[in-house]
Amino acid sequence: MSCLLTCFSSCCASLTCGLCTSLVSGISKRSARLAYCGLFGASLILSWILREVAAPLLEKIPWIKSSGTHPKEWYQIQAVLRVSMGNFLFFAIFSLIMIGVKDQNDKRDSWHHGGWIAKMVIWLLLVVLMFFLPDAVISVYEILSKFGAGLFLLVQVVILLDFTHTWNDAWVEKDEQKWYIALLAVSIGCYLAAFTFSGILFMWFNPSGHDCGLNVFFIVMTMILAFAFAVIALHPAVNGSLLPASVISIYCAYVCFTGLSSEPHGYACNGLHNKSKAVSTSTLVLGMLTTVLSVLYSAVRAGSSTTFLSPPSSPKASAGKKPLLEAEEMEEGKEKKKEAEGQPVGYSYTFFHLIFALASMYSAMLLSGWTDTSESSSLIDVGWTSVWVRICTEWITGLLYAWTLLAPLFFPDREFF
Repeated sequence: MSCLLTCFSSCCASLTCGLCTSLVSGISKRSARLAYCGLFGASLILSWILREVAAPLLEKIPWIKSSGTHPKEWYQIQAVLRVSMGNFLFFAIFSLIMIGVKDQNDKRDSWHHGGWIAKMVIWLLLVVLMFFLPDAVISVYEILSKFGAGLFLLVQVVILLDFTHTWNDAWVEKDEQKWYIALLAVSIGCYLAAFTFSGILFMWFNPSGHDCGLNVFFIVMTMILAFAFAVIALHPAVNGSLLPASVISIYCAYVCFTGLSSEPHGYACNGLHNKSKAVSTSTLVLGMLTTVLSVLYSAVRAGSSTTFLSPPSSPKASAGKKPLLEAEEMEEGKEKKKEAEGQPVGYSYTFFHLIFALASMYSAMLLSGWTDTSESSSLIDVGWTSVWVRICTEWITGLLYAWTLLAPLFFPDREFF
């Protein structure tokens, strides 16, 4: 009987090993980008878990508490920052390694797509090693993370602008009446949603009986920006389109909402403060999902774009500059030459990993409330620092969009979007 159990266990182990090997092989060939996104998502979940449970353990580690006595919130931020730093180093190292990869014959191409068991081990080791660093090192990373997170938000804005212009151009190029009607319908719908949402913000964040001038200013500025986008886009000299203006308007309204909802929950003008626990949980879940999805899109978009973050020598940028083969060349010669040269990579691996590295910093700021310890440890992304980061992001988005419309007037010889 024991022999049968031993054989059964061996078979199960073999099948499990074979299944894992097949899974890793499948990842390496078809879905490397999705696998990297999954690894990033795992780092977010790990940060969340350690943020909730690791504080008592970190209090007992001498090199972490060496700088003195700290509140529980400080140790929670330490846990988040250390996981983030390990994740950042993982993607930053890969970003440096992948510099100059242009075709699939490069050995580093296989490093990017394969070796997932080794990658997971390296990632885990980096995260664990971060908990052996003194808090002085983490303090430096904390400062750098704020700049890296801001840069990531800027990348998000540029990606959004690129997306709206690409969407508009794709429908306009079809040159059919139904697509023009669709453009108009979506534009009007987005504008109605933006102004309706702004009206709801007045109800939530300007309660009667309180002086909420700052909140009113934020909301009114959002509505002014939306109106200004339409005026500039429809001006004859600009030759813009209403669709990008409407999409940017509703995005600005959403960012304004996230900023106002990040106000301290004891603040009288925060109309959501009576539901602090529900808001905290929903903010965390929505923030994590939004971050994972936006990071994946940003990494793929930034890594494969020929106009954004792609150097002139990148595969995509130089793809159209290759000389044509002579007409009399034999078909076999063509195939041999292609095989010898190797197919160009589909996107920039360096910038792909760079975006994930910056996103690691941003996720740390999201989970730590931009390292603000003044709020309750049960709240996520709450505090005046978070408020101003969101509002400034909204304003920068508006300025960049206005620049994409007005820049061709000032520099007619250059191409913008």
